[in-house]
Amino acid sequence: MIVLQPVLEVHVPARFTLWPVAEGLPFTYLALDGRLTSAEVGTALMLIADYNDSDPDPAVGDDRPSDPVASFLHGLLTSDAPIVAGGLRAMDTSTGVTLLPGCCSGLEDWRDVYDVLDGTGEVFLGHDPDPVVQLSGSGDSVRLVVDIERSDSPVIELPAVELRRLLDGVGRDLADFLALAADWVRVHLPDHAEPVIDALARVLVVRPGGGD
Repeated sequence: MIVLQPVLEVHVPARFTLWPVAEGLPFTYLALDGRLTSAEVGTALMLIADYNDSDPDPAVGDDRPSDPVASFLHGLLTSDAPIVAGGLRAMDTSTGVTLLPGCCSGLEDWRDVYDVLDGTGEVFLGHDPDPVVQLSGSGDSVRLVVDIERSDSPVIELPAVELRRLLDGVGRDLADFLALAADWVRVHLPDHAEPVIDALARVLVVRPGGGD
């Protein structure tokens, strides 16, 4: 069976105290869906906000708020195109082959894989390793190459129609996560709730309120 999941790259800063996060997570990937615990949702939001944290530019009137939470969220809430480390993780449970997003891959680009199915040929999912999604010459099947730079790279092959079904499932997982995160934000960050929810929707490329 082939499993396709939207994932965030995990790095939890020491002594993060702005809101509850999961403790003791190693460097790994966190799959996003509607079944995460409250602490995992807090971790996901921390990762997304941290990745978009940048020094404001006072020259254009972009001043960092003095409030610690507002300051940490500032980059996420003011970015026109928020990004986050992660992407798509594919696993073939019958062979044990797993494809992970490469360095500099962003979850915000997950919909690019639909372009492969629409005839663009291939999409790169980061580097080192260098995962690639390729459409077959006939267009009926797809190859998920774990590292295109390796001649002996493991490969997951599946029908193109099956990949489209899996991508639709990714959209549902992200919509479910967004709904869960929206509830979490309204409880833990009520003063920033709607701007944070809108920013999350931009990162995940799904619409608030359901659907993708």
